[in-house]
Amino acid sequence: MGRRARDRRRQQQQQRQQQQERGGNGGGGDQAGWAGGYPEIVKENELFERYYRELGIVPDGEWDTFMAALREPLPATLRITGYRSHAKEILHCLKEKYFKELQDLEVDGQKVEMPQSLSWYPEELAWHTNLSRKILRKSPQLEKFHQFLVSETECGNISRQEAVSMIPPLLLNVNPHHKILDMCAAPGSKTAQLIEMLHADMNVPFPKGFVIANDVDNKRCYLLVHQAKRLNSPCIMVVNHDASSIPNLQIDVDGRKEVLFYDRILCDVPCSGDGTMRKNIDVWKKWTTQNSLQLHGLQLRIATRGVEQLAEGGRMVYSTCSLNPVENEAVIASLLEKSQGALELADVSSELPGLKRMPGITKWKVMLKDGQWFEEWKDVPSNRQTQIRPTMFPVKDEEKLKAMKLERCLRILPHHQNTGGFFVAVLIKKSPMPWNKRQPKVHQKLPQRPGDNEVTATNSDNGCECITEEPAPAENEESRKMQELQNSDTEQSKKEQVCGPPPSKKMKLFGFKEDPFVFLPEDDPLFLPIQKFYALDPAFPKMNLLTRTQEGKKRQLYMVSKELRNVLLNNSEKMKVINTGIKVWSRNSDGEQFGCAFRLAQEGIYTLYPFIHARIINVCIDDVKILLTQENPFLSKFSSETQKKVKDMAMGSIVLKYDPDPEKPDDLQCPIVLCGWQGKTSLRAFVPKNERLHYLRMMGVEVFKAKRKEEESESKPDEEVQHRLAQTEKGMDVEDKEHDLAMKMEAEIGEESSHCLVEGSAMEVENKMEDLDQSTKNVNSHISQENKDTDTSNVKD
Repeated sequence: MGRRARDRRRQQQQQRQQQQERGGNGGGGDQAGWAGGYPEIVKENELFERYYRELGIVPDGEWDTFMAALREPLPATLRITGYRSHAKEILHCLKEKYFKELQDLEVDGQKVEMPQSLSWYPEELAWHTNLSRKILRKSPQLEKFHQFLVSETECGNISRQEAVSMIPPLLLNVNPHHKILDMCAAPGSKTAQLIEMLHADMNVPFPKGFVIANDVDNKRCYLLVHQAKRLNSPCIMVVNHDASSIPNLQIDVDGRKEVLFYDRILCDVPCSGDGTMRKNIDVWKKWTTQNSLQLHGLQLRIATRGVEQLAEGGRMVYSTCSLNPVENEAVIASLLEKSQGALELADVSSELPGLKRMPGITKWKVMLKDGQWFEEWKDVPSNRQTQIRPTMFPVKDEEKLKAMKLERCLRILPHHQNTGGFFVAVLIKKSPMPWNKRQPKVHQKLPQRPGDNEVTATNSDNGCECITEEPAPAENEESRKMQELQNSDTEQSKKEQVCGPPPSKKMKLFGFKEDPFVFLPEDDPLFLPIQKFYALDPAFPKMNLLTRTQEGKKRQLYMVSKELRNVLLNNSEKMKVINTGIKVWSRNSDGEQFGCAFRLAQEGIYTLYPFIHARIINVCIDDVKILLTQENPFLSKFSSETQKKVKDMAMGSIVLKYDPDPEKPDDLQCPIVLCGWQGKTSLRAFVPKNERLHYLRMMGVEVFKAKRKEEESESKPDEEVQHRLAQTEKGMDVEDKEHDLAMKMEAEIGEESSHCLVEGSAMEVENKMEDLDQSTKNVNSHISQENKDTDTSNVKD
């Protein structure tokens, strides 16, 4: 990054900070600073209080405490990614270094509260703190802690995520072999949790399970890609569909085409977001019951589509960041009623010990925005029957109501554990849905032709021949009106119940035209030099390698798991795939003279390493420090053992492996695998900047001062390094456009953006990544220009 760019960025930050101080000190004084610099807003809503007092969702005697908690700022929370071998080292670093520096620290006369672990999250991997971004900038110790959080978040080692948002993935009980669908996945923090659970055993590079993460908003899908790519998994696919009509997929099972049913489904639906009032204060003035009434139909359709695609014995978690029973218990009760015993609510009272929760309610009323109440559907006048639907009311049959066991739902109240408000229900599928008793018809494809290795994701209107289980018999005319109210693309009429499923409709695809996913043929001459150069194991799954180009030189090679390859090859006309796979090799023109044109990519090295049997150099911790702190060190700077190993090795891409020494407990106790390059007289590591900082922190090297110095000084060698890195990656990375758009969206809408109808109200709004260093990232000018004017302030499913 040049001097002018840095000066401009610093000036913009100062201007933003001055604007926040002018807007946030109107009447709050120091307290405004602790609240994050928000302008003063009256946190009152008479209709909100009247509505929830009447429903009785808050226990007797706790109403004042409940309202007081809603008016307090929400603590910031962070989660250490649990599947990496580095998780324990990061936790140790946090507790022994950064947290200790916060002890007895005062800012503006207020003592800084020590971060606390979430008692119900396993292995102390989630923490919360009352520190705001403004406070983080007021002290050198806090600024150092803030930079640590930003850098580790970019590496994927830490996720800044709201506490209640962590609950649904935990209740899914994911195992590495599970096939998982995340129906409304953006911006991706819950998806990241699911990926971690798949990789619980890091010795298995390709778990049998996978995650298909879907979102209806094309632009938010790129934010989702950015989140998921931090975890470097070959088992994640991002797709772009309306969750309420997401197509059934098919897979090849022993030569037969079968419908894909998911073992686990996360159904985190768009909601009104009144559980987020502590961080989205606009909800106070914009809240009305109309939001919930408008979303109920969409939520029910998404949940219905989810259980249709759930395997028998599978588990689906339905969740919202709303407290309203119209969005919560009403949806679950309607789903249970029309399932006719195919679904049941799971009893999760013994799971997540330490989490305080309230049981679901069985009685509630419906209120219009003008304050008019209705206890039953029959009381609703005809002119209101487009706003209020029968499924919004409790079931009147006491036996049916008792059998539903709605008390097994979970409602999280903000004042119980200093969190946001949330609702969760866990559903188990015992048998096929009543309208799916007949086995679905699967249309057999013709035998595969040579061209079938290509999977195209276009933005043209592809015909989608529906192989769904017969769709749910919607509530006839009532459902039709509700769907019109929601401007839904799905229409089901009375004729569906008589004539069977409706005719298939064309898939509506918007946004960018994606490059194709082309799997390498078995006899591709490109692979033989790679296999020979790195002495790849015969068990290496070369059929899982793919590229994103049809013509010209293949610049990047990506890899997916065998199961995702199966999904891609059998559903090219049904899915709009935004991204899948991890980069494992990048073309390097200098490498051709050494026998291999492709160098290893750090992104996929932990997946590739178990299959590589050549060009591996074991290094000591002092060598690792040299590799990470010096750009192109001479061989003479390394240990004698390393020099001996390098001496007889040909120039080119190499693997640098550090194994911890149990006899030296003060040294780093987790293994490290780095991509490197051996030259004639030097040895270097190809590692992204934030990942370098991560490893150095884990080894106890102080990187804070070096970072500040780097920002404030102009170093010609550093510019040359950045130029070389840019040339190495120039024009090579197809997903640059996704990264650039994601980073722009993070700057505009924050780390966790809204699923909610209320503008500015969000499911999981997190801290913006405004301090992320962009120096090692490429800029795709075409995509940047296309999206220069994108407005993402009010994103809905």
